[in-house]
Amino acid sequence: MLLVMALLQILAVLFLPRAWGQSSSSGFGVVVEAKNITLPAGSKAVLPCHSPRMVWTRDRLKDRQRVVHWDLTPSSPGYAVERVLDMSPGAKQRVYNGFNKGRISVPDSAFSDGNFSLIINNVIATDKGVYTCNLHHHYCQIHQSIQIQLNVTKSARKEKRYWDGEKTVFVVLLGSSVVLPCVNRRPLWREGLQEEEQQVAHWDFQPPGVRPDKADRLVDLYASGERRDYGPLFAQSKMSVAEDAFTLGDFSLYISDLRPADKGLYSCHLHHHYCGLHERRIFRLTVGPPLLSDSTPAPRIFQNDEPEPSDGVETPHVVNVFIPEHRSYFMQHLGYFLATFLLLGFIVIAVIVLTRRRKKRGLEYELGRSHRGAGITRGEIALDCTELKTCNQEPLNSEYKNNLLKERDMAKDCNNEFDGKMWK
Repeated sequence: MLLVMALLQILAVLFLPRAWGQSSSSGFGVVVEAKNITLPAGSKAVLPCHSPRMVWTRDRLKDRQRVVHWDLTPSSPGYAVERVLDMSPGAKQRVYNGFNKGRISVPDSAFSDGNFSLIINNVIATDKGVYTCNLHHHYCQIHQSIQIQLNVTKSARKEKRYWDGEKTVFVVLLGSSVVLPCVNRRPLWREGLQEEEQQVAHWDFQPPGVRPDKADRLVDLYASGERRDYGPLFAQSKMSVAEDAFTLGDFSLYISDLRPADKGLYSCHLHHHYCGLHERRIFRLTVGPPLLSDSTPAPRIFQNDEPEPSDGVETPHVVNVFIPEHRSYFMQHLGYFLATFLLLGFIVIAVIVLTRRRKKRGLEYELGRSHRGAGITRGEIALDCTELKTCNQEPLNSEYKNNLLKERDMAKDCNNEFDGKMWK
């Protein structure tokens, strides 16, 4: 079984490098939606592309979206969790207990270098308990918690730091200072470029037979309000995207007066570099014959497509339709075929080897039986010799006058009988 798995891995590396390269590349983003849409010529198409995480607000709430706060769970029974300190980039750190002001703090550069460690000076007995560092980024929906247990001792030789299997435990001398670590070095928590420079949405068009990296760019949208149109399609107002796309999170593409030349793949790319968001939605648009009537029919929905809501509100649908590239699709199936062929060859070779071993063992068994049969023949000859001896044990008193002639005749008769048995 291990040999078979190794063969499959070798075949995948040899025959599927192109497919793996496309799947591992982050340049196109992760495909979260794929649809097949067929509309009649002359109608209007709406390719939906929604993302609540891309909703842009211009009220500068970024600083209040990132928050760090430390909580304490006292070791004494009957005490509830209490807030010790919280901090955000747009405000000073707030200490909740007046006794702790000036004694407990977090570095002012926490949101610049990612070091949110809690500093406790002049440790007292009531500081004992479990401290929790909570990091929240509400805009990017990130929440992280780190727990540290603090114990207080009066003996300097008992000071130590260890891991109890769930969290780090600090045993600190009474009256000394301690730093409870909480570090997050991710660029997300650092001050960088403005968000409007890091939120981008763009549409690409890939005609039939064109590779993805050769697709035509239709439009680029930036959260700052900048917009770049490419080609004559947008200049002629044939295609459009709503002006308030980053306000509503609706980046849908509207195509009017469909023509056979509009057939192909349309992809909506959403990038939020600040939050680490890279999504792609693919639509295969097919243009059918025009309708005779003036009424605009509803879009034809294929298998694996969900029906659109009746109230006209577009909602994102995640479906299990993936559109493979032709060359990588062929190479993938070729690799599967060769892997199956090698597996069958391995099974045939194993059957041949086992069959030859069984034949060899059967031959050895027949040779052993022949040797044993030769031993039995020698035993029969010995028995016949004993019979020969019994032929000579008759009494010598007979009617013959010469005993020597009698013995010679008897020996001759016994030899004749023995020769007869041997010939048989």
